[in-house]
Amino acid sequence: FRTGKKRGLAVGKTKRGKGTKIMAIADASGIPVAAHIESASPHEVKLVEATIDSGFTQYAPDKLIGDKAYDSDDLDQRLLDERNVEVIAPHRKGRKKPKTQDGRKLRPYRRRWKVERLFAWLQNFRRLVIRYEYHADNFLGMLQLGCSIILLRFF
Repeated sequence: FRTGKKRGLAVGKTKRGKGTKIMAIADASGIPVAAHIESASPHEVKLVEATIDSGFTQYAPDKLIGDKAYDSDDLDQRLLDERNVEVIAPHRKGRKKPKTQDGRKLRPYRRRWKVERLFAWLQNFRRLVIRYEYHADNFLGMLQLGCSIILLRFF
């Protein structure tokens, strides 16, 4: 039997094949605040503002803790000017410009494990591990359903 072609809306190339990127924002206790999907091709820095806009509530975070992919001076300045959001991310190893953050500013980065725990909880939902839906809206609906189930577990 021949396997079916991987196709669908919002599917892009990755190093390991094709896929969809899930972007999520969690609050200080690990509760999902926003979730967004996009093709796997674009870089995470380009998707941050769309993820903030797709929040479940009117709540906008004051600080955004990200990994090394969020180390962008343009993103830092744009989010600070337009949305009053401070980005906290460790510097990439090959950074050309001088460092803008010292070690004290990176102390909140130690709590990033709560965001990683949210992604681990999302991996418990079979429809999010393997994308069965052709339409991106259906997959986004499954992601939002998974986030709301996680949210209900806290209450």
